[in-house]
Amino acid sequence: MCAMAEETQQTEAIFANYEPVDTGDAYQKVTAAKSGSQWKHDWFVLRSLVSKDFKLKYRRSVLGVLWSLLNPLLMMVVMAAVFSYMFRFQIEHFPVYLILGTIMFDFMSRGTTGAMSSIIESQALIKKVRIEKIIFPLEKVVFELVNFGLALVAAAVVMVYFQVVPSVHALWGLPFIIVMVTLFSTGLSLLISALSVFFRDVMHLWGVLMTAWTYATPLFYPYEMLAGWMQLIVQFNPMYHYINFFRSIMMWNTNPGILECLICAGMAIVTFLIGLLVFRKTESKFILYI
Repeated sequence: MCAMAEETQQTEAIFANYEPVDTGDAYQKVTAAKSGSQWKHDWFVLRSLVSKDFKLKYRRSVLGVLWSLLNPLLMMVVMAAVFSYMFRFQIEHFPVYLILGTIMFDFMSRGTTGAMSSIIESQALIKKVRIEKIIFPLEKVVFELVNFGLALVAAAVVMVYFQVVPSVHALWGLPFIIVMVTLFSTGLSLLISALSVFFRDVMHLWGVLMTAWTYATPLFYPYEMLAGWMQLIVQFNPMYHYINFFRSIMMWNTNPGILECLICAGMAIVTFLIGLLVFRKTESKFILYI
């Protein structure tokens, strides 16, 4: 008995010298060591997911990525034929007006719609691998950002055809508005992707909301045709400001002004911070609901 007691004391003395290991921290260090840094590792995952989405979207397609150019052009032709001849809107260079508004709104709409279910659709990976969950909604926005860049080429073709020249303000305004819309879309994506994990009703309501949002934004009709009280409501629509800014520098040859820049930036930053806060506060519970 004395020998056993002595061995027990020796064992306890040995383990007393060891500090408890934080397995989460250890995983982060191993991951960082393998990839050079955690940031590089996350960037590699993000690029891989974007590449996968491109391959899935254009798989077995004869034209492949060219559809990113043709789709906005074809939609512009159809909508221009309907709205310019049936409703007789008096908008100069209406096809340019239409395609500029449509491609920017589609960027936000498709990015947020894809991000909304990104956590739920990636549940198999989330349950098996320790990975930054924010990558999944972010990837959907980045994927649509690339598509938006391709759609800009289609818009440029239309502008050349109608001899519409961007203003000099496009040199600074175009990068600015793209960053603001991306930031706004990312914040909205983080918010609804987190909410949809806990409330699946969000996934059903979002399509209805997007339809209403489309008609509430002057995409194919002039802002001036709205009644005074409707114009006041539209002022609270972030996409109206982003699209109006976009058209100002691309086809109207006007300077949006400091106030409009502050409005666009304020809406984007506030939305992003709210989305990021909600996502970070809830992401630890995702595994219990997906």
